[in-house]
Amino acid sequence: MQYAGVGGVSVECDVLVIGGGIVGLSTAHALSRLAPGTRVTVLEKEAAPARHQTGRNSGVIHSGIYYRPGSLKARFAVAGAAEMVKFCAEHGIPHEVTGKLIVATERSELPRLHSLVQRGRENGIPVRELGPAQITEYEPHVQGLAAIHVGTTGIVDYGQVAARLAKESGAEIVYGAEVDLISRRSSAVAVRTTSGRVFRSRVLINCAGLHCDRIARLAGDDPGMRIIPFRGEYHDLTRPDLVRGLVYPVPDPAFPFLGVHLTRGIGGGVHVGPNAVPALAREGYGWGTVRPGDIATELAWPGSWRMAGRHWRYGAGEIHRSLSKRAFTEAVRRLLPAVTEADLTPATAGVRAQAVLRDGTLVDDFLIREAPRTVHVLNAPSPAATASLPIGREIAGRALAHLS
Repeated sequence: MQYAGVGGVSVECDVLVIGGGIVGLSTAHALSRLAPGTRVTVLEKEAAPARHQTGRNSGVIHSGIYYRPGSLKARFAVAGAAEMVKFCAEHGIPHEVTGKLIVATERSELPRLHSLVQRGRENGIPVRELGPAQITEYEPHVQGLAAIHVGTTGIVDYGQVAARLAKESGAEIVYGAEVDLISRRSSAVAVRTTSGRVFRSRVLINCAGLHCDRIARLAGDDPGMRIIPFRGEYHDLTRPDLVRGLVYPVPDPAFPFLGVHLTRGIGGGVHVGPNAVPALAREGYGWGTVRPGDIATELAWPGSWRMAGRHWRYGAGEIHRSLSKRAFTEAVRRLLPAVTEADLTPATAGVRAQAVLRDGTLVDDFLIREAPRTVHVLNAPSPAATASLPIGREIAGRALAHLS
């Protein structure tokens, strides 16, 4: 069958997934379990999986303590943390359940810390409240007025998890397949890549992360949001002996960011970060990466201006800490007073695909929307990696409903 604007012989499948990050791959994996025999194809524009959000994060298995009870993030993170540990154990993927501290360093943070205790208990997460002396039992070099210990937090390399999901999914995974045209009819969807290949499926799943809103528009759907990229910059701690495990500040509830934290990874090194700097490109991993087309798209979205007007002070502080190592170090010193500028060396940055609504609201939950023969995943930043197994089942279940 030929589609308007889409020519050539097409590759046939039942479900076509756009995006080879951990959410797309977990969805393909879930489809093979929920509906054996379903023909699944995954299109990934890069040469390998997990090149963006999945492979450029702190590698934390989140407990789910931060998220509103009953939200998708809370449900999927709590379940996903346990499932991720089990998946890694079954497949020999290095991981560790380390626990973590969330530390209040100012009196103004104490009510928010107490709220996290209540939220954790509502989400079924065991937490222990700590005083200053107890903090040093866990982390001798960390200082604070109070803290909570969350025992179910862990660490893993999500790139390895994604690679295993790809192998176990049974899907055909096509790399170097960037989508440039989508044609949808009542009976099927056709997708063309920039190389000219055409893929025809009964259902389309959009897990394109940083480009998910663009894919939605290519499909003819109004996503009602835009992805605004925020770069998260990391440093390596040259004195990793200063940190035993994971140490977080008390987050600001007005933002879906967790603040600069300390994470001892699987290899024993300690990552410090990330901040949250507005990026100048969808894949803007440094100040030198500027794509005018991406910037123009952001500026054309009313929500960008409303967000900036509402949160410019926060944004200015993040930019200052990005441009000034001294300022970044001072932010770290709130938790770890012994650290100096010389102790921090720049590491690989990541970019968070943050959905922003027309009114300027930063979407604070996973956002999944459906259209005819299509499922769009429009907001899946952290803790999506932690939640990838249950969120993959959710997406797969919705897609299978379109097959019936």
